[in-house]
Amino acid sequence: MTEKNVTTKKRNDFIVIGLALFAMFFGAGNLIFPPSIGIESGNAFVFSTIGFFITGIGIPLLGVLAISKSGGTVFTFANKCGNIPGKIYGVIVVMAIGPLLAIPRTAATTYEMGIVPIFGNISPLLVSIIYFAITLAFVLKPSSLIDNIGKILTPVILLILAILIFKGIKTPIGDLKEGSSMIAFSKGFFGGYQTMDALSAIVLGVIVINSVKDKGYTDEVIQRKMILKSSLIAASGLAVVYGGLLYLGATASNVYPADISKTKLVINIASAILGSSGKYLLGICVAFACLTTSIGLTATIGDYFHNLSNKKLKYEHVVIATAVFSTAMAVGGVEKIVLISVPLLNMIYPLSIVLIILNLFADKINGLLPYQGALIGAFIVSFNDCLNSAGLTIGFLNNIMSKLFLAKQGFGWLLPAIIGFIIASMISNIKSNNKDLKKAS
Repeated sequence: MTEKNVTTKKRNDFIVIGLALFAMFFGAGNLIFPPSIGIESGNAFVFSTIGFFITGIGIPLLGVLAISKSGGTVFTFANKCGNIPGKIYGVIVVMAIGPLLAIPRTAATTYEMGIVPIFGNISPLLVSIIYFAITLAFVLKPSSLIDNIGKILTPVILLILAILIFKGIKTPIGDLKEGSSMIAFSKGFFGGYQTMDALSAIVLGVIVINSVKDKGYTDEVIQRKMILKSSLIAASGLAVVYGGLLYLGATASNVYPADISKTKLVINIASAILGSSGKYLLGICVAFACLTTSIGLTATIGDYFHNLSNKKLKYEHVVIATAVFSTAMAVGGVEKIVLISVPLLNMIYPLSIVLIILNLFADKINGLLPYQGALIGAFIVSFNDCLNSAGLTIGFLNNIMSKLFLAKQGFGWLLPAIIGFIIASMISNIKSNNKDLKKAS
């Protein structure tokens, strides 16, 4: 193969992988949350966009790179906090982005936004069964997974979203109401949690890494370059789409009530912009966007538990069980799934961000103690946030946490994580020095 052909192949490969990564990230939450944040932000939507970009794009794509740098598996990523804690964390994350929350939400969103507006109130159970049968059809052939998503499904999603966003910007559906920049940023930041993409990145990154290897790239330096380029393509696509959807939501801030359901808001916006054809185009877009995420997550969960059990659990059995359980969960509807997800995400998301950042700088960290110190510091705050969102507020603890640096902006866990990291690093260095002294004597 000539040098020119090699260059062309690399370009084509990272474009396909980048489009597939975009499609797998862009699922149910990514479609319904930006407009709902925009409608609450009004003319301060730029600040909510910044917040959403941090947790909805920046952290997830850093997560893909962190997975690559840590060894390419969930195990190597999470075991920095210890073998047992790492396995516990991995199982919680995988179950959250799997059959407990994320996967059922893709089916519920498809039903509420893609089926009901077009076909009426068909049985949600029947729709879920058909939806997950299609998911399994893709997932049971994982070798062609990335190419199928990147070449077939992604262009359809991008085309429909481009039409919706372009026309919505050209002819806004309403004026923007007054909004607070601080509140808007916080809404965007925590709204990014709801996409679950930082958690998804930890497992979707494994699919991307395996796809790069399957395409014949064995050198680790080249692999990371391919993953970085693919991530930049995915990030660019997500930024355009998120920014557009947030703006569309903001233009509806004086048209619809702020408490309108997330799915109904997107349906109304699409109908207002595209007329009667809006619900049909939106239905197709939702079905494909949610399906790509469902396919990616289900496949990764199959791999995860297959490897966790030392291959005692068959990949095929795990993905079928995931599909069956998700079918039952999806019948509850989007709003119920979101309600369940908030406390768990408030607890696990900061821990994931800390692990992502530390894994990126793993070659500069001595031992496991610094990881554990940072995670303990973050967990103290994130667990309190979990209790608050579940309605179990502990007064004195909440008062202390609310006074932490950047607590109002959603970063209350940051300072305790840094302090925990510094203290644990000092202890680690002292232990290391003592060992060296004993060896020398």
